[in-house]
Amino acid sequence: MSQLSHIPFTMFGLFKKKSEAEKLNEKYQKLMEESYNLSSINRTLSDQKAHEANEVLKQIDALNK
Repeated sequence: MSQLSHIPFTMFGLFKKKSEAEKLNEKYQKLMEESYNLSSINRTLSDQKAHEANEVLKQIDALNK
């Protein structure tokens, strides 16, 4: 029985809603990855993605203040 005592907490954790900061952090990470991937193909698009990521980072900072 003691081995199964942690299962309800794990199951309830699956349905936990993400906070706004967590959503923005994921968006930031995605944009930075796209920027990196584009950097060797199309520098202009890479710079646009980096700029978008910086804007998201500003939103994250504003939430944390």
